[in-house]
Amino acid sequence: MSQLRIIFMGTPEFAVESLDILVKNNYNIVGVITVPDKPAGRGQEIQQSAVKNYALEKGLNILQPEKLKDENFLQQLRDLKADLQIVVAFRMLPVVVWEMPRLGTFNLHGSLLPQYRGAAPINWAVINGEKETGVSTFFLQHEIDTGKIIFREKTPIAENETAGEIHDRLMLVGANLVLKTVKAIEENKYPQIDQSEFIANGEQEKHAPKIFKEDCKIDWSKTVLEIHNFIRGLSPYPAAYSSLIAPDGKTYSLKLFKTEKEISNQTHAIYSVITDSKTNLKIAVKDGYIIVKELQLAGKKKMATTDFLRGFPINNEWKISQ
Repeated sequence: MSQLRIIFMGTPEFAVESLDILVKNNYNIVGVITVPDKPAGRGQEIQQSAVKNYALEKGLNILQPEKLKDENFLQQLRDLKADLQIVVAFRMLPVVVWEMPRLGTFNLHGSLLPQYRGAAPINWAVINGEKETGVSTFFLQHEIDTGKIIFREKTPIAENETAGEIHDRLMLVGANLVLKTVKAIEENKYPQIDQSEFIANGEQEKHAPKIFKEDCKIDWSKTVLEIHNFIRGLSPYPAAYSSLIAPDGKTYSLKLFKTEKEISNQTHAIYSVITDSKTNLKIAVKDGYIIVKELQLAGKKKMATTDFLRGFPINNEWKISQ
């Protein structure tokens, strides 16, 4: 087992893979910090984070502070005498926490920093039509996501790939990068590159702010490419949404998860629904069509378009809301 004493901080499934790879490589995880249990869902049942579930399974020492500046928690951290702290999808740390270990604290971020600093880097990379993204490890410092880069790993984004599919790939790529970073720190052979080195002359920095429900409504007046990227960039969560309007004026809320784009000089009115009522459903926009492949009607489960049309017959008299 490595002599390094490591504290791991994380919450969702994305972080579990990184913790798991360290455990499997016999690193000494002296503490796992994750969020407190909280009620969730309709039944308000108490939910544990994915990281806590994994840590319990492996018998790791778990801390779940309400407040990261709480003196009792800080003393618990000091008592663990960590050499290194690793943060993967956790929360902003106070200086007193990230400065504590002798080797510092590094973070895994789901973008090629300095691009897409913020809470939703994978979503925004897809929404903006990027052809590649990746993960970065960097040491924490005062401004969020601005510390010196240790390593970056790139991965391509396919034209119909969703944020969820990229998330799952980056979860694995990121775990391997965390392992590479820890090994490099352990051997004291690692770069620390200022983020400005990765910005080309004239290149604009792009940001990745948190996405709220009101940000997820589809604007059908945009181009085929912009709408397609928007839908896949929000799939599967929080999901792009719109409304179908029946000939009698009744509206039905729906979320779209998978689409394809058809760029053409089409002659249908924008917002028209084009369907054979059996297998195909597409929406007319100004420079072509959005071909709907997977959707979810409010109160129903997510389904392929063919299954949707089988149970919800619509025709070309329907429209999509503006």
